[in-house]
Amino acid sequence: MKILYSCISKSWGGMEMLTLTQMQQLLNRKITVELLCLKGSRMYTEAEARGFITHTVKSSAYLNSAGIAKIISVTWDRTDSRDKNKFELVHTHSTRDLWLLVPALKISRSSIPLVLTKHIGSFIVKKDFLHRWLYGRVTKAVAISSVIKKNLVQTTPLPEHKVLLVYNGIDTEKFDPAKASRKKIRGEFKIADDEILIGMVGRFSPGKGHEEFLTAAKTLNEKKHLTARSHRTAGHNDINRLKFIITGEASYGEKDYENQVRKISEDLGLKNIIFTGYRSDTKDILSAMDIFIFPSHAESFGLALAEAMAMELPSVSSDSGGVLDIVIDNETGLLFENKNPQDLAEKVYELIAEPALRKKLGKAARQRVIEYFNIEKQTDKIIEIYESLIKNQ
Repeated sequence: MKILYSCISKSWGGMEMLTLTQMQQLLNRKITVELLCLKGSRMYTEAEARGFITHTVKSSAYLNSAGIAKIISVTWDRTDSRDKNKFELVHTHSTRDLWLLVPALKISRSSIPLVLTKHIGSFIVKKDFLHRWLYGRVTKAVAISSVIKKNLVQTTPLPEHKVLLVYNGIDTEKFDPAKASRKKIRGEFKIADDEILIGMVGRFSPGKGHEEFLTAAKTLNEKKHLTARSHRTAGHNDINRLKFIITGEASYGEKDYENQVRKISEDLGLKNIIFTGYRSDTKDILSAMDIFIFPSHAESFGLALAEAMAMELPSVSSDSGGVLDIVIDNETGLLFENKNPQDLAEKVYELIAEPALRKKLGKAARQRVIEYFNIEKQTDKIIEIYESLIKNQ
């Protein structure tokens, strides 16, 4: 197979990272895959650094003629009249890219399958004439969670039989607690062995739940209005030996929000918190933690959460969105009421109070990721989709 991937994005977050991860998985299977991306973007530099073959457009603007012309030149082989398509299938990971891909494929009269992976839900219904024309060219859509599958059917002209559920994949060989260094990060940030480290990982963007995390941290520090549901309360040493850590950076155009979050931390008087910025050693960051928090308000899937679970971390997550596909409450993690920092603090306090519960949830969490979200299994599903579409075109 020869596949063209598309992700014409200025940002650098889960969608962009997953696109490159999936490309690497295909390359590992000896499948040829190339990338269409935005010139000068973080996506472009990361792809180039990994040695991927890239094709670039200068603008992601809707229906821009230069972008459409570039895609035609990338996908259509004018030198061989017998086979005008350079690729057997196009797979885009950004809905916005359809505004360039669909016109290009129609102008070149290409009949190759077009697959769309939907990473982010939409609150806008797009079933007008123009969107019916646009989505009419999509052969199959891949939803990364049940909530995204439902959203696609409700907000786009795509019929339900065209929407397939394929979860994001986690490399459970990479994210393995036996292969990470707990002491590396703790030593770097001077975190004592007996301190309980509570953290979150994710880009700084509104809706990720940083405010709830910080507010819960203040509540835990002050030890007010906390009544763990466990058979015992947290020992004096447990609750007084807390540290908090936030890993991540602002996405494109969101630096002001990151500064706002840091200001909130200062205003709350949090002295026992660490902001690491972007880190490439995510598994070591996770390995250093004792409890993982995933407070996102409406996450499509929750990649960072699944990675933390693969690392056998007990977690407390918001009871919304794609999280509900990942966590089984009280079995593989704890859920708290979305946007409720007091409930978040209570659930975290329960884990602080019960080391045995932390261990039990962590073990079950990794097993769930291995069973349902293993990257090899998810890659198998994607390849099966490709083979079926190419065979039947």
